[in-house]
Amino acid sequence: MSQAHNPGETPTVVYGKGRKPDAAIPRPGLDLQKGRVALVVIDPQNDFLSPQGVSWPVVGENVTANGTVDNIGRLLRTSKELDVPVFISPHYYYPHDHQWQFEGALERLMHDIGMFNRPGALDTTGFTGSGADWLEQYKPLIDDGRTVVCSPHKVYGPQSNDLVLQLRKQRIEQVVLSGMSANLCVESHLRELLEQGFEVAVAGDATAAAQLPGYDGYEAAITNFRFLASDLWSTGEAVERLAALR
Repeated sequence: MSQAHNPGETPTVVYGKGRKPDAAIPRPGLDLQKGRVALVVIDPQNDFLSPQGVSWPVVGENVTANGTVDNIGRLLRTSKELDVPVFISPHYYYPHDHQWQFEGALERLMHDIGMFNRPGALDTTGFTGSGADWLEQYKPLIDDGRTVVCSPHKVYGPQSNDLVLQLRKQRIEQVVLSGMSANLCVESHLRELLEQGFEVAVAGDATAAAQLPGYDGYEAAITNFRFLASDLWSTGEAVERLAALR
């Protein structure tokens, strides 16, 4: 998905079938700095990333094509090995969330299919292995006592959780963004983090989105990532740049 590049050069990344190089759009880039950068992973949960998850029928093909599960895992492992802070922004719905009097289109769908359901904020009954739980292979990397698991966001963006506060309290100013899903929570997190003054690069193949007849959430997200983010990388590029922090 990307061309080889020399250190210090800005690579050309071409995402999407038939997409041409986008040299006409500025690429500010992001010079990662030790102690200022963190990995943020959004919704690394079964309902998005497991074939048993409730959203798999619409996201599974894109997750598989992008290698999203392995790419998120690679970013997590690399960050842990290099002592780069990791922040998780999860998505949970409690019974009172199902009493909302109105929703947007995909909010309605998530409520209807029981996505990310939990019995309560203080109740973990039935949590292990549920759609709201972490993908099994991520658990050793997330449940290690070093990862910051933020309070849940409720719609798409981090305005309703404490992600920005947690990043600020560790003096993080740069974010490598990954997780699910591309045109919803990831893009919403990107927009809010930019508004809050962070530099943000998105790992474009460490995310995925719903693809339906006439509606390609991933293609829409990649367009906006390229328009908005400091840079758009492959997972391989993100790992290379994190490794250079040594």
